[in-house]
Amino acid sequence: MKTPAGAAERRLRIALLVDRFGNRFGGAEAYGVELMRVLGQRHDVSVVARDFDSELPFPFLPVRFPGWLPSWMRVLYFAWRADRLTRGRYDIVHSHMNGWAGEIQVMHVTPVRYNRLTRVKPLQRLTAWLSPRLATYLLLEWFRVRNAPARRVVAVSGLIMDQLHRSYGPQLPVDIIAPGVKLPTAAQREGRDETRARLGWDADTIGCLLVARNPLRKGLPALLDALGKLPPQYRLLVVGADEPTRERVRAAGAVAGRVSLIDPTPDVARYFSAADIYAHPTLNDSYGMAPLEAMSHGLPVVVSSPAYCGFAQYLSAGKDALILQDPRDGAQLAQALERLGSEPELRAALAERGLAIAREQSWEAVASRYEDLYAQVLRERGRAA
Repeated sequence: MKTPAGAAERRLRIALLVDRFGNRFGGAEAYGVELMRVLGQRHDVSVVARDFDSELPFPFLPVRFPGWLPSWMRVLYFAWRADRLTRGRYDIVHSHMNGWAGEIQVMHVTPVRYNRLTRVKPLQRLTAWLSPRLATYLLLEWFRVRNAPARRVVAVSGLIMDQLHRSYGPQLPVDIIAPGVKLPTAAQREGRDETRARLGWDADTIGCLLVARNPLRKGLPALLDALGKLPPQYRLLVVGADEPTRERVRAAGAVAGRVSLIDPTPDVARYFSAADIYAHPTLNDSYGMAPLEAMSHGLPVVVSSPAYCGFAQYLSAGKDALILQDPRDGAQLAQALERLGSEPELRAALAERGLAIAREQSWEAVASRYEDLYAQVLRERGRAA
């Protein structure tokens, strides 16, 4: 990995601001974990978060607050507390949270302003500002994206950058740094037969996989619908199942017997290795790290179009993955899954292309881009001083 001029010439003190630090918490959280895993090899990283569940040996500065506080007050308190914990103590404050602390502001989700002001009618905009909750979110987001020296706004996809520009104007400087992926080790690729046996899958089973913190938002209803239209050898495995997921599967009737549910876990490699197809009919993903991770395991991918999934804008339909124009359409999804199950040449071609994409998007390359931004920030700060 190259060493960007000015960024790694000395060991930097970096503070990461994130809600929860750990791979089991979801894609956005895993972004922070894997990025800091690489940067921590050359810099001193501290984590400011509400929760910490990782083997990485970073100092943890917890932000605690009473559970009875409303969500908007918890967000406001986190912003204030994070600023108090980091101000003047670090070379770089790298934030994934709403608030005013941080030279590097990483935007993972659709901007609040885009949802609550840009796309709505004037009366709804007024209502948003009259709500203490929404007004707090809007103001904290404005603090994040304000154009100031020695600051950078980073979007994880072109979709998020477009939404930021539509909300705050095209003059807002935004860098795009998409998530990376960690290629599985040889040991992680082993155990396929054992895992399939535990799931009750035999040699004829075509195992479809969905990994999500919120499976209902990532397309579970469409997958259940599609499963009912497919032959019985098609089975579904959902990793990250919560109680609403279990209730939805129980209500699916006979199809429920072809679905396996696994609780949230950081150890998902074994399930990628066991599956034959990765299905991601998400309804809203600013990027979508799970499909990229599936590609790193050699799985062909079915994914929502760029209107629903930011990652899809980097893919060519039929060459890199099968793209769903309407992820809510179970019949369209069933057709895509049936093609992959019955056309081994297509399955192999998509798997090979997916592996090539994954190799191009290593976390080492992502970390290098952030070090370039750190160097720019430090130079600008030096000039201002």
